[in-house]
Amino acid sequence: MTVVAAYLYRHGRRVRPVAIDERIDCPGDKSEFVWIGLTDPSPEELQALQKNYGLHPLAVEDARKGDQLPKVDVYGDQLFVVARTAHLVVDEIAYGETTIFVGHSHLITVRHGSTRSHSALREQLEAAPSLLMQGVDYVLHAILDFVVDGYLPIVVAIEDEVLAMEQRTLDHFLERNEINRIFKLRRELIRFQRILGPMTEVAGKFVRLDLPCIDLEARPYFSDVLDHVRRVQVMVEGLREVLNSVFEFSNLLEQQRTGAITRQLAAWAAILAVPTAIAGIYGMNFEHMPELGTKYGYFVVLGVILLACSVLYARFKRVGWL
Repeated sequence: MTVVAAYLYRHGRRVRPVAIDERIDCPGDKSEFVWIGLTDPSPEELQALQKNYGLHPLAVEDARKGDQLPKVDVYGDQLFVVARTAHLVVDEIAYGETTIFVGHSHLITVRHGSTRSHSALREQLEAAPSLLMQGVDYVLHAILDFVVDGYLPIVVAIEDEVLAMEQRTLDHFLERNEINRIFKLRRELIRFQRILGPMTEVAGKFVRLDLPCIDLEARPYFSDVLDHVRRVQVMVEGLREVLNSVFEFSNLLEQQRTGAITRQLAAWAAILAVPTAIAGIYGMNFEHMPELGTKYGYFVVLGVILLACSVLYARFKRVGWL
């Protein structure tokens, strides 16, 4: 069975389990509601829920696919919310989906590809009956807050890696595998931002709009979720800038090293050009060269070569080329 948990709650207390094919009629009191959690449900299970709780067919179809971007849809007096979960798998960000059907007396969650169970969240809420009795809007806030809180460990892990990479850049030049890692992290962060943008819009709608099943008193809770999403957005944008800086700084260091090597080669080429030029002149096979008869001409030429090379070496050393 894909039903993880299904219970009837009254005044913040768990009353009894319920079956998905069981129709529960709750009174107008918002403190009594049904909370059903499913993971990768079958079409038959979704059809049973659709029949018993009046779920909209389009919302049920979206919940079955499991590939939607975060959004909030209003169907009469019910809400359909899509939130995207995220978790690290080795060195990549994997995504899942949590869809939520919200009515005045029911809340149904459908999870696809999410590794974080809602069991701990359910236990946490059940331990605080005064909060749970506030109704489905508070539970909806808690689920969205639970999803968004799962983003922060991902950003922190990537941030630690990026800062370590930045420190290594100061000590040595980046290798090819490190450069590949930079581009891979940039792609992962861009994909992550495509999720964070719609999630910000989802949280913002609960703060700004009058939506069914959401009381005005619950808006501050959703405002807190919005702040958390924005915080993650700022951190991700900062990480992208740091990655760009690491890559650009590595390029500058590489250009600096290449320039230094080029200057050294040019300096040595200039120094070697002196004896090469002089030796080239005296290597010409002309008969009438007046210097050929000089007794100390050989030593004079060697001295001139040594002096010129020493002067050039000292000059290049002074300007930092050697």
